[in-house]
Amino acid sequence: MGRMQSKGKGKGISGSALPYKRKAPKWLTLTSKSIVELIEKLAKKGLNTSQIGVQLRDQQSIPQTKYLTGQKILRILKKRGCAPKIPEDLYALIKKAVQIRKHLEKSRKDTASKFRLILVESRIHRLSRYYRRTQKLPASWKYVSKDASALLSQ
Repeated sequence: MGRMQSKGKGKGISGSALPYKRKAPKWLTLTSKSIVELIEKLAKKGLNTSQIGVQLRDQQSIPQTKYLTGQKILRILKKRGCAPKIPEDLYALIKKAVQIRKHLEKSRKDTASKFRLILVESRIHRLSRYYRRTQKLPASWKYVSKDASALLSQ
């Protein structure tokens, strides 16, 4: 999606590399059960899956939860019933659209922001169509710009 609405090619070569060994490091003392409980506790605080991963990496020095628990963070949250109703990338796009709309209420003549809002909302529609097709969202789910701020508060 990065190349679709950008001026350049958008094909950077940078990226992260995962460790070769797909096992838990020997120096880690936490058990998989305690990690799952920690993930659930962070989710109940209101953190999304990527924020949980960053917090586990930076504060608890847990490199990859999948190597320790056998499951990714989102799967753990789904099993525990703490998974978000809207997928994280769609949530971020809706949040961005709400912020742009808020900005446009104050400054109506900002044509650049109007154009960016159109691009963001087209991405929302495309992504929601994909999530409805893969049944991660209900078939009746629809993005309505008036109700977008209510979606964020859920």
